Amino acid sequence: MVSYKCLVSKKGEIVPIFKTVPGQKISRLCLGGAAGGAKDKIFISSYAEVKGFTKKGKQFLGFDTNLTESIKNMDVQGADLLITGNYIFNHYRDCKDTDYYLCGDKINDIISLPLETVPELTPVLACQDRALRVLQGPNVRSQIETAGAPSVLCLYGNDGGENGEEIVYGTTDGRIGLVVVSEQEPHHKWDITNTKRQGAVQCLDNYDITGDGLADLIVGRDCGTVEVYGYDDSDEPVLRYTTSCNESVSSVEGGCVASPNYVEVACVTYAGWVLGLTTEPLQKEVGQGGEVKLDQNTQSKIIHLKQDLEDLQQKVTQEREKYQNTATTKNAISAVPEFHINDKFILNQEDASYTLSIEVQMAIDNVLLQSDVPVDLLDVDKNSAVVSYSACDATEGNFLLATYRCQANTTRLELKVRSIEGQYGTLQLYVTPRLQPKTCQLKQYEIKPLSLHQRTHSFDESRPMNVLKFNGQFSQAEVHSWVRFCLPDLPEKSPPEDTVSLYFASTFLDTQLNITYKKGEAVFKSDNISTISILKDILSKEATKKKIRLDISYDISDESVIHTLSLIHPKLETQLLLAKKVQIIDALKELQVHENDLSFMSTDYRQILDNADKLKEEYKKQPCHLERLYGMITDLFIDKYKFKGQNVKNKVPRLLEILDGYDLQSLIAFFNQPS
Repeated sequence: MVSYKCLVSKKGEIVPIFKTVPGQKISRLCLGGAAGGAKDKIFISSYAEVKGFTKKGKQFLGFDTNLTESIKNMDVQGADLLITGNYIFNHYRDCKDTDYYLCGDKINDIISLPLETVPELTPVLACQDRALRVLQGPNVRSQIETAGAPSVLCLYGNDGGENGEEIVYGTTDGRIGLVVVSEQEPHHKWDITNTKRQGAVQCLDNYDITGDGLADLIVGRDCGTVEVYGYDDSDEPVLRYTTSCNESVSSVEGGCVASPNYVEVACVTYAGWVLGLTTEPLQKEVGQGGEVKLDQNTQSKIIHLKQDLEDLQQKVTQEREKYQNTATTKNAISAVPEFHINDKFILNQEDASYTLSIEVQMAIDNVLLQSDVPVDLLDVDKNSAVVSYSACDATEGNFLLATYRCQANTTRLELKVRSIEGQYGTLQLYVTPRLQPKTCQLKQYEIKPLSLHQRTHSFDESRPMNVLKFNGQFSQAEVHSWVRFCLPDLPEKSPPEDTVSLYFASTFLDTQLNITYKKGEAVFKSDNISTISILKDILSKEATKKKIRLDISYDISDESVIHTLSLIHPKLETQLLLAKKVQIIDALKELQVHENDLSFMSTDYRQILDNADKLKEEYKKQPCHLERLYGMITDLFIDKYKFKGQNVKNKVPRLLEILDGYDLQSLIAFFNQPS
């Protein structure tokens, strides 16, 4: 049972104003009010019901929407109530159904443009397929592609800018961007990349923290980081402050809470903590021999904190005694304690890897990672857990078995894995917290055959394309389930259109994939022949399971093979050069020990010595990267001739010899020679 509580700060103390009767889980909370007036009404949603409260706690609204799915997102503008489930958007005016829209992908957030500057109600949906959809009534007015899957939205400066059409969005892979959703020409204004590999953006707010008269952007992330961005003379965002809360931040808000003369950022964390980050100086300095005198408020705070600590210690002691007394009785029953895991499995487009983050409300003892497909574990700087690997037997379908032993009071763990396209299966995570009796919870994550592809909304038709076509007695829902089995970030149900077109891009190679399907027909286009080969094998296998006969035709472009090799070339050249530099570091260091004057060395060698630690760190972060590229080129070679009905596996050793003395033109010549 969950209740809503309203708190207020009085004389430095946080005291409750009112508390609602415990009820069902609250999924969303937002403020509303009369159009053009103050937002002094509180609205909460629970399953399919919306309730409204005054600021004194009196309920004035209880509205059952009768939706078939739970309310996930909500926005209130005057008499207009905007709510969404996972895929459905509903607009109510004075609690009467006005508009309805069925989205083709999951809706992560909703916001509407301010009625003070935009006269017509304009909802904006943040969708999982990396797009913002601007609605006009029940129709999509415009669609804007974003840098990542948008997870949260807010109005720029809380008012949407000069014309009320500017929206800030945060993504699941940690990016932040500003878009202008004007009716004439929607466009991006700026974008902040996630160069520091921070967590997903979970909440946004605007408030003047720096005191320059402009509302700063406050960002809360699931890794516990809170950031404050100001703006320079050209209105570009500049990072001003950053701190870490050590657990994921679910909400942030700027304002004055504890101290009326100092601005603060109020934060709510996953474990339920409410904390404030203040601009008030917490340290006072005096000269030699001086004395710091505490004012009445500070003394009162210290007394109350000491009292709170004593109360908590006494409560813990009482509960321990109660547990010990109960555990020694004959009627004692051992119950498995329940705990919730906040987990995410997100593809990072910068380094083509998956970030797996788990968070528990109590300390984690250990985490066991098991995979039935080959995956690489990558280093994570902020991961303090000790990892140990166990021997695995690949013939039994066990490719990875690793244990992470966490330090005391660790409640959040972040891992990075990279999969191999064409290999698919399940990654399993066994989480054991520090609880008695010992209990473990299992989490499973699908590794898709084309796991390193992500949704996009553009497609370059000028590239050389390979085409694969399926015809047969299958429904649109069946072919959608096959496509969803192969690719990530697709909804469970097929989009409502009669003919569905989807675009994907490889985060590793930047190749493209276009999928168009309808009842009885599916067409796949890609500039990578290996992508087409994987789809052909997997979809044929899935159709055979359902005893559906397929007519398969394909058109293979030899130019696409050269095109793919040219995309691999800069990555392979960089990795070969890095590997060579790392190999000679020890020899150069030994020479440095015996020689006082290194002026005889070439500039390149001296640069290698100067950057030795950085080169080793970079090489360590990319385990098996070179082998992965070799594997892609080998698969490309085999797939090219497989579509011609020829088996060239006996030529693979010769291909590896050419790769050892890599030259792009020699490699292309080998690919083009008759088999």
